[in-house]
Amino acid sequence: MKQGLSLRVSQHLTLTPALQQSIRLLQLSTLELSAEVEQMLDENPFLERADETAEREAFGVEQADAQVSAGDTVAEQADALDAPTTGDNSAEPVVGQEAVGSPLDSSAPSDAGDAPADAADGSPDADWDGDGTVEIAPNDSEWGSDAPPSKPSSGSGDGETSAQDLASAHVSLTDHLHQQALTLRLSEVEKAALEMLIESLDEDGYLADSLADLARGLAGDDWVAYDDLMVVFQDALEHLQAMEPVGVGAADLSECLTLQIGEMRNTPVAQAALKICAQPLELLAKRDVKRLSQQVEVDEALVREAIGLIQGLEPKPGRRFIETDRNVVIPDVIVTKASQGFKVALNPAVMPRLHVHELYAGAIKGAKGDSGAGLQQRLQEARWFIKNIQQRFDTILRVSSAIVDRQSQFFSHGELAMKPMVLREIAEELGLHESTISRVTTAKYMATPHGTFELKYFFGSGLGTESGSNASSTAVRALIKQFITAEAPKKPLSDNQLSELLRENGIECARRTVAKYREAMRIAPANLRKSL
Repeated sequence: MKQGLSLRVSQHLTLTPALQQSIRLLQLSTLELSAEVEQMLDENPFLERADETAEREAFGVEQADAQVSAGDTVAEQADALDAPTTGDNSAEPVVGQEAVGSPLDSSAPSDAGDAPADAADGSPDADWDGDGTVEIAPNDSEWGSDAPPSKPSSGSGDGETSAQDLASAHVSLTDHLHQQALTLRLSEVEKAALEMLIESLDEDGYLADSLADLARGLAGDDWVAYDDLMVVFQDALEHLQAMEPVGVGAADLSECLTLQIGEMRNTPVAQAALKICAQPLELLAKRDVKRLSQQVEVDEALVREAIGLIQGLEPKPGRRFIETDRNVVIPDVIVTKASQGFKVALNPAVMPRLHVHELYAGAIKGAKGDSGAGLQQRLQEARWFIKNIQQRFDTILRVSSAIVDRQSQFFSHGELAMKPMVLREIAEELGLHESTISRVTTAKYMATPHGTFELKYFFGSGLGTESGSNASSTAVRALIKQFITAEAPKKPLSDNQLSELLRENGIECARRTVAKYREAMRIAPANLRKSL
């Protein structure tokens, strides 16, 4: 093999660290971005929140030579006269003279006081020259200034919790049960067993582990201790199942329903409901009245009443104790009705207020050596981070505005007026890549007059119509839901009938497509929607 040298010209794309960070920030959700900002604030000393500036520098270099007001001077003199005299008393007049001699401090401002002002004046000398790149220009000004300051604490400020905070405090299921357990007169062993059962409940209120498993885990191979523990756990389970909410501590759904029916009046309907709960729940789920009537030996009319009674029970006793605040969606974009059309604006609550610390940035201008180069790199990283966050929100706003323009009928008339739209259309309009639009519309939410939706909600395929145009799949789902809402309870519409109704409205939609849309909306089939 003969070796030689050759030249080859090729083109390839190289992602700079700033571009990589920009792409990564673009696909983060609001919560993930907040965590990223907190991490960057901890790691980079040049980056700070805009609302922290006043707290950090209120009594710093800028205020070192500030003139003392007359009120403060009188207060200091009064404190000096009232203070007990110890040691050399000649120092007291000196303090008073220094306080009164404030006109000397009110002459020209000091150099230290001018440093932050010079760094923030926007002059070319005020900004660090950076690494010579032109892709990302240094921008140390505050970004996200539309965000409101953080709300003050509702407490009195002395560490005490206000009554409003106590009223709004979340009480979990275990806390609620522990409070009830305090009212019972139990021995230490019984109290410990009851507490163990309470802590073994899942968030729905069911006992995840059986009593045998709990006793075996404590007793091990000691069968005598196992038998004693089973007796104690049985008594504790009776106390637990007698607590509120009714049905807590059950091993399965059948036992949970049985406990709730047992608290009702002993009527023929309640007795029939108890017998139905003892049967396989598949029969109840399918509403097989005829077979249930044969199994429990009760006439069909009473079985229907019993099924209606069971439908009013709570299958998850711990549901109301689950904290729902964690599932609240914070919108990134807010759309409001304007005089002409709709106004699209970023949500100021999710926009971090960041800027570069001017004192630190100005202090390293003359730094040289390896340490100076490292600090300058961290300063450039802070500027990159601010720039990329600004670019992230600008891109979200551009994409959202384009969505509102194309889906204006939705914002005026609702989801029935949704038009089919794909990512490529927005990408071509804004001159961006489809992958960028996909990142922007993932885990980003828009608050509209009709509710809060993910940006991906406004994109959907189209179904053919008789007029030759396309109907959005979102509008078709809304139309199916409208048909089902208006159906007769005793004669629900089947998927075939729904397909025929859509065809009558000029939309070609097969039965399997109707079934897919119905299942996506979590709507039961016709046999389960039928009213007894």
